[in-house]
Amino acid sequence: MDRIEEFVDERQQAWCIHCSRWLAGLETNEDHVPTKSFLSKPRPHNLPSVTICRECNNGFSRDEQYAVTFLSCVLSGTTEPDRQQNASAARALAKSARFRAMIDRAKTEYQTLGGETRVVWQPDVERINRVIIKNARGHAYFEYGEPLMETPSHVWAAPLGTMSASDHADFESVNNCQELAALPEVGSRMMTRVFTGQDLDDGWVVVQDGAYRYAVHQTGVLRVRSVWWEYLATEVKW
Repeated sequence: MDRIEEFVDERQQAWCIHCSRWLAGLETNEDHVPTKSFLSKPRPHNLPSVTICRECNNGFSRDEQYAVTFLSCVLSGTTEPDRQQNASAARALAKSARFRAMIDRAKTEYQTLGGETRVVWQPDVERINRVIIKNARGHAYFEYGEPLMETPSHVWAAPLGTMSASDHADFESVNNCQELAALPEVGSRMMTRVFTGQDLDDGWVVVQDGAYRYAVHQTGVLRVRSVWWEYLATEVKW
């Protein structure tokens, strides 16, 4: 990815976007958005990151590991470590039999009337949503300089393959209301992207092909969409 500097109001960077505490005097970390374990090595250079407090950063770790591992198991159809394409998921499953058993319990097999075996995975929605919101807050902050610390008004996720053709087209068309959209703040990274097209593909910021992309858009509400591994579509609104 290209490195893009920002020149927004530095006062917007004074607190943690997750817990709202002032960062002055707190231990801080650079938090990658998206979660690095979603990406394959070699990872792109200049990954988006935001400064948050260390306590919040550590607090997301287990949920992020769960989200990555659960999604990896869904895509591979198994909790077998050596069948995972994601290295972080494979390590987590091999390291902890208890963690693997927990994810395995989310898998249900059933027979159709035609005799076919089908599999349904039931995620811990709260844990997945925490990762969705965590990354969405980071994307909005990184691109627009907007610290969105209140509770989102809308959080949604669904596999792309379960969406109707029209719903899928609407989801992908992040610029379909561009004429009504407010321009990003002068000096923000998104303003730079709008005028230069850096790392943009039809309105989507492509972090790594096939692994993660996101879009931040403002039309009265601020909306963040993301796609994980070209499988899971997410949307958060404030």
